[in-house]
This record gives sequence, structure tokens and C-alpha cells, in this order.
Amino acid sequence: MITSITSHPLDDPELFEEYLALVGDGDEDAAVAIAVALLDDGVPAQRIMVELIGGTQARVGELWAGNDWSIAREHAATAVNERVLAAVAGRLRVSPSRGRITLACVDGEWHSLPARILAETLRLDGWRVDYLGASVPGRHLITHLHQTGPDAVALSCMIPTRLPRAHAAITACRAAGVPVIAGGRGFGPGSRYAERLGADAWASTAAEAVDRLASRWPPPPAPEFPGSPVRDYLAGEEYTHLVRSRAQLIATAMQRLADGYPPARDYDEYQRESTAEDFGHLADFLAASLYIGEPQVFLDFTHWTAAVLTARQVPISAFRGGLHLIRDQLVDFPTATSTIDQALANLPTP
Repeated sequence: MITSITSHPLDDPELFEEYLALVGDGDEDAAVAIAVALLDDGVPAQRIMVELIGGTQARVGELWAGNDWSIAREHAATAVNERVLAAVAGRLRVSPSRGRITLACVDGEWHSLPARILAETLRLDGWRVDYLGASVPGRHLITHLHQTGPDAVALSCMIPTRLPRAHAAITACRAAGVPVIAGGRGFGPGSRYAERLGADAWASTAAEAVDRLASRWPPPPAPEFPGSPVRDYLAGEEYTHLVRSRAQLIATAMQRLADGYPPARDYDEYQRESTAEDFGHLADFLAASLYIGEPQVFLDFTHWTAAVLTARQVPISAFRGGLHLIRDQLVDFPTATSTIDQALANLPTP
């Protein structure tokens, strides 16, 4: 039964709990009904999109990470949220008045709901939006820019492992003469890594992006890349070695594990749940950390992973052993080993 919208405004946690329960149950019709009732009651569409839908989606991710929801339930809930967003957007008509913007997730980035929310909020603010969706290859993005001539490009990156591809996209967009605004958790707190990668502007939230584009656009030209701080790290020896040897690093780690590398006894469940994929994530996050010269990228990932594994009753000693299996192959690379050592030191003790 749908709670009265009048008695439960959008900032009431009971409404969020009801909506979350509907999303988690896959009840699309009832979830849409709540959002539409809010809209009819005069709640701004931007708040419904950002706070109700976006806020609930963040909670869905937390429930998966805490092992309270399965990945299947998380995916189903995401699909419902997407349909609710479409239903709300479908009831609104705003004529473009500002300009044209292309919005895309960087190549390899599949978390597209935050970008879709931004697309709809930009439309409400008068932009003509070309929403290209998830994982857009750089060459296709640039072709689209040449075909449409937008006033701006908005790039979304939710996972730091996509930062090298984000940098390639930013470079290509600027070379095409189109300024870039970047956002998403992958760009770090406050989107601070976006500046290192040469973006013209950045935003931490959809509301911040809308405001940035409305009030201070186009921005003054960003510094040319030869003076960009990221140049100190690009194509560095450690990053290049890690990327080129990724497959061998994983294969060697898996073989040593099979040969009984301590603490092999802890790896039975760990192997069943993740095996080579986990080693791949370790290598990819370490590579992203090296790429932008920021150990915190890797430390945040290992801290999050430890919490996820603990929720699934996988021994931390197993994860610690996995880190050692990667570290042991990188002894000639001081930045990589130092970063892994920091991660090991920050892991909770048994």
C-alpha cells in the first residue's frame, strides 16, 4: 500500500524505506506510483531523480556490499530504478534553451544510472542532451562530436580503474575543440582526479554539474597537457610494466595458490567466489593508482574489498595472502610495493 505523500514528504526516511522495499521486491508499478505521486504533489522532479532514485540506488549498492542482497536482486532493483526514472522524465517537457551537450560513460564503465540521472536533470535545465549510455568507446564518442558539434561533453566514471580511458577520452574531446566536464566516484572525492586528467571542469553531484554548466560555462581553457601533473606518471615504468604483465601476474598468482602458497587453507571459499577475477581487480586498481600517482585509489579499494569479504565470511588472511602473491612479483618496483605495503598495514587484523 502506497504511503500518503502528503504525510510523508521526500525528506521523510519512512518514504525512502517504503520505496526501497518496493524496488527490492521488483514492484515497478508501485515504485512508479510513488514517484509520480510525489511529482503530482509538487515535489521538484530534480529531487525525485537525485534524492529518491539516486539515493535509493546508493543504498542498493550498500546492501549488496554488506551481503544483505544478492547480485541478482541488486540488478533487478537497478532495473526498477531505471524504469521509475524514465516514468518521471516521460511526464516532463522542457524546450531546449541553453545549448547541446553530449553525455557518456567512459569506455569500460557500465554503471550508467548516475549518468542517466544527470542527463534528465540537464534536460530539465534546458539543455539538449545526447545521452550515449554506458561504456562508449573513445573513437565513437569523437565521431559523434564531429557529427553533432555540441557545446560540451559530460563524462561519467564511477570506477577508478577506468581513469586511463577517461584520460584518453578527455584528451580526444579537447583535441576536437569541445570542453569537458567530468564527474562520478571514479574521479575521486570532489572529482579531484579530473583536474589531473585535464578536464575543463568537474562536479561531485548532478546538482553541482547543472549549476556549473548554467553559471560558469564555457570555462576558461584548462592548462595544456605538457604542464599537467599527470604527465609525471603517464607511461611510467611501473605502470607500463604492470599493464603489460597483467595476464602473467594473475597466472603466476593462481599457480602459486594451486601449489599451496600459504595460507592456501584459507582460499577454498575465496577461490570459489572470485579466483582470477580478484587478482585482476587488484592489478587494475594498482595500475590506476600508479597512473595518477595516488596510492589512495588502491587503499580505498582494498579497504572496501576487505569489508565485502568480511560480510561474506571470507577470511581476511586469504585477502592478505592474495596481496602478497601480487607484491612478490613486483619487488623491483618501489612505488607499487610501497602501495601494497600500505594496504597490508591498513587491513584489519584477525
